[in-house]
Amino acid sequence: MTSKVIISCAITGSIHTPSMSPYLPVTATEIAESALGAAEAGAAIVHLHARNPEDGRPDQSPEAFEPFLKVIKQSSNVVVNLTTGGSPYMSVEERVRPAAVWRPEVASLNMGSMNFGLFPMLKRYTAFEHNWERKMLEDSHDLVFRNSFKDIRYALDTLSATGARYEFECYDTAHLHNLHYFWNEGLVQAPLFIQTCFGLLGGIGPHPEEVLHMKRTADRLFGDNYRWSVLGAGAAQMKVAAQAASMGGHVRVGLEDSLWLGRGQLAQTNAAQVTRVRQIIEGLGLEIATPDEAREILQLKGGDRVGF
Repeated sequence: MTSKVIISCAITGSIHTPSMSPYLPVTATEIAESALGAAEAGAAIVHLHARNPEDGRPDQSPEAFEPFLKVIKQSSNVVVNLTTGGSPYMSVEERVRPAAVWRPEVASLNMGSMNFGLFPMLKRYTAFEHNWERKMLEDSHDLVFRNSFKDIRYALDTLSATGARYEFECYDTAHLHNLHYFWNEGLVQAPLFIQTCFGLLGGIGPHPEEVLHMKRTADRLFGDNYRWSVLGAGAAQMKVAAQAASMGGHVRVGLEDSLWLGRGQLAQTNAAQVTRVRQIIEGLGLEIATPDEAREILQLKGGDRVGF
C-alpha cells in the first residue's frame, strides 16, 4: 500500500484573493464543485477552507463550511481535511472551531510560528476588487503567523477527542522538531502525516537540496513512524511534487498553493492541477491512492465517523 501516492488537493485557501484569478473558488457551490472535480480527477484528500461569498475574504465560522461539506459528503467518498490554519490573522480558537464542530477525518495543524510574507504578490497584482485584498497583503510586512506550543496544545486537546488525524504542516526544520516534542510527549500518534511546505516567504525555500534536507531530518526524527507529503508554493508546485513522488512521498496541489498550471497559464480548475500531477506520478511508474487506500495508509477513522 505504501507504493501508492496520495494526492491531496487544497481547494481555495486564504492566501490568494479573488482579484488574482477568476477561477478561485469562493462560494460554497464553487468550493463543492471544485472539490468534487478534484476528487474525480484523482485526489484522495481535499483540504478545505471557507470564504465569504460576497467578497471572498476568509471565513472560519463553522456555518460557512456546512453547505459544501454536506454536498461533498453526499457526492463522493473523498477524504475531507479541514483547515485549522484558517488565516494567519485569526486566533487559534477561531481557527480550530470548524474542525471541532464537524469532526473531519483529517485536520491541518501548523507546527510553529513564522514570519508570513504575502506582500511580494503586490508586485504582480496591482488592481483589487475588494479593499481587504490589498490591505491583507500589505499588512504581512509585519505578520507573524502565531502557532505557539500553547496554541498547538490547544488544537490537540480540542480535536484529538474527535478521532481526527492531522496533516502536520511544517515550513522549516524547527517545525519538525516541534512535532517531535509532541510525539515524544505522547500527544500525537503514529503514523504521522507530515506535510513539508516549500516556497513561502518566511519558511524554507523550494530548492531540491532543501526538499532533501526536510526529508532527511524527518527520517532521522521519526524513522518509519510517518508518511511524507509535500507542497510547493507558486511556480515550485509541480517541481517539488515531482521530486517527492520520485522519492516515495505523497503530494499536495491546489489553488490554495498555486494559481497556475504552467508559466503564464492560470489553472482553470483544481482538477487541472490534480490531472497534471497525476500524469507526473504515473509517468514515474507509480499509482495514485484511492480515498480508501489513503485511509488505510494514514489509519484514518473513516468517513462514517465525521460530523457532517
